[in-house]
Amino acid sequence: MFQEFGGKSYEEWDAWYRTQKPEAPNDATDRIYAMVEKLRVAVQEIDKSMVREWVEHLVLVKTFIGLCFQEAILSRIAQRKGVDYRMATPEEESQGIDGFIGTRAVSVKPSTYAIKDMLPEEIQGELILYEKKKSGITVTFDF
Repeated sequence: MFQEFGGKSYEEWDAWYRTQKPEAPNDATDRIYAMVEKLRVAVQEIDKSMVREWVEHLVLVKTFIGLCFQEAILSRIAQRKGVDYRMATPEEESQGIDGFIGTRAVSVKPSTYAIKDMLPEEIQGELILYEKKKSGITVTFDF
């Protein structure tokens, strides 16, 4: 609709939109509120055992898979560059380092990490992004 709008200011946009779609805010409010009500019911279904199951999946399964990806990625890049690699120590991990390729500190993250601005972690070293696909893993880095 914005392409059809001929005005320049917010005030003009507001007036024009309201004449074109007068029921849109009410319709959207009704749809969103219905979803909020469903969310309210779903939250009531969450119990401690459900939270524990989620935590175990996150801590055990996701961590194991992530660490396997990290090591495989570090190994492959190091092999291509003709250098050694190693996983980070706990102290290095606390600095946002996942490993080293040669002497270069690196952090290995899923591609979705790049859009998560709210994460407090500060990356020390080069960032390596990976994306899981049906055909394998796509890896992106700039060194």
